[in-house]
Amino acid sequence: MKKIIVFLLTLLVIVSTTELQAQNKALEKALKKEFKAKQKELKQGNWKIYGSSRSADVVLLKHFDRLSTMGDDAVEVLGVASKFKSKNVGVQMAYNNAVVTYAQKAGSHVKGRVVSDISGDGTEGTSEFEHFYAAYEREVEKEIKGELEQSFTVIRENGDGTFEMQSYFIASESAATKARIRAYENAMKESAAAQKYAGKISDFIKEGFKSQE
Repeated sequence: MKKIIVFLLTLLVIVSTTELQAQNKALEKALKKEFKAKQKELKQGNWKIYGSSRSADVVLLKHFDRLSTMGDDAVEVLGVASKFKSKNVGVQMAYNNAVVTYAQKAGSHVKGRVVSDISGDGTEGTSEFEHFYAAYEREVEKEIKGELEQSFTVIRENGDGTFEMQSYFIASESAATKARIRAYENAMKESAAAQKYAGKISDFIKEGFKSQE
C-alpha cells in the first residue's frame, strides 16, 4: 500500500510539472507574438521611446520578459495622453489616465457582477448601488497608485506642435487585489446596500478582471 501511495504521489508531481511546463511554453509563445505585434505597431505609428536611451527593441524585450517572469500575476495597464505641448505634463496625464482607466474597469466589473448576481434577482434595486460604485472607483484610484510601476513610455509628434503619449505600467495582480479590497472596505462604509451583500461583493472584488483588452 505504501509503495502504491508513493507511486501515485510521484505520478501526480510528474503530471503537474508537465502541465506547468506546457502552460509556460504557451505563455512564452503568446508573449513572443505580442512582442512582434507591438514592435510593428510602434514602428508603423512613428512612436519613439521616451525617457530611456535604450532602443525600442531592448525596451520591449525587457517589458515582455518581465511579463513572462511574473506570469499570471502580471497586470498590464495602459495610460494615454494627447494634445499636450509639455512632455512633463504628458507624462503626468498618461499616469493619471492609467489610474482612472484601471479604476473604471474595476468598477465596471463589480457593477456587472452585482447587476447579474444581486440586482438581477429582483431583491435589490440597482440604483441603491450607484453611490457605492462611484465611491469604490474613487477609492481604487487612491489605492492603485502605489501599485502601478512604469515599464516604458512612447511618444510621437502630431505635426502641430503637440504630442501624443502612451505609458505602459505593470502591477502585481496579488498586490492589485489587496488594493481593490482596501478600496472596497472604504467605499462600503458609504453604502448600506454594499454592507448588506458584503460577502458576495467581496468575492467579486477578489475575482480580478482583464485590465487590457
